[in-house]
Amino acid sequence: MEEKVLIQKCRDKQRSAQKYLYDKYSPVLLGICIRYSNTFTEAEDILQEGFIKIFNNINKYSGTGSFEGWLKRIIVNTSITYYHKNLKHKYHHDITEIHEIKIENYQYGQSEFTQDELLNVIKTLPDGYRMVFNLYAIEGYKHKEISEQLGIDINTSKSQYHRARKLIQTKLLDLKKSNYATEQY
Repeated sequence: MEEKVLIQKCRDKQRSAQKYLYDKYSPVLLGICIRYSNTFTEAEDILQEGFIKIFNNINKYSGTGSFEGWLKRIIVNTSITYYHKNLKHKYHHDITEIHEIKIENYQYGQSEFTQDELLNVIKTLPDGYRMVFNLYAIEGYKHKEISEQLGIDINTSKSQYHRARKLIQTKLLDLKKSNYATEQY
C-alpha cells in the first residue's frame, strides 16, 4: 500500500489500515523501545502507548519529511515520558558511586560483539546514563535538546554520556576477556 494512501486511511480511522501500519512499523519501533526500557514488557507498553499517540495524532503529520522518522520521534518521546512517569518507582544509582576505569590503547572492532551483546551491555547502564546515551549516541540529539527533554542541566547530560561510554567500554572489555577465556577451554 502506498504510504500516502495508508496515512489517509489511518486518518479516516480504518482499522485494517491501522493494523497494516502497526504490522509494518512495529518491529523497528519496538527496537527503539527496547533500548529505552528495562524489560521487554516495558518496551511493549511503551510501543502500545506510542501507537495510541500515533493514531490520535496522525492528522498532525504534515507530509513533509520522513513518515518513519515522524513515527520514531513519537516513540522516542513516548519512551522519555514513560521514563519520567516511572522515575519515582525505580532504584537509581548515585553517579558518585560509579568509578571510571581508564582504558588505554584499546580499540573495538566492528565484529567483536554481537548486536545482542551490545544491547545487553547498554541495558545494564543505570537509567539516566542509558537515556542520555541512547538519545545522544543513537538518536543523534544534542546535549542541549537532551537536557531540555529530560529536565536536567546540559553539563549533567554531558557527564552522564561520558560516564555511560566509560562504563560501556569497561563492560565490553570484561565481556571480551570472558569470551576469550571461554575460547581457551
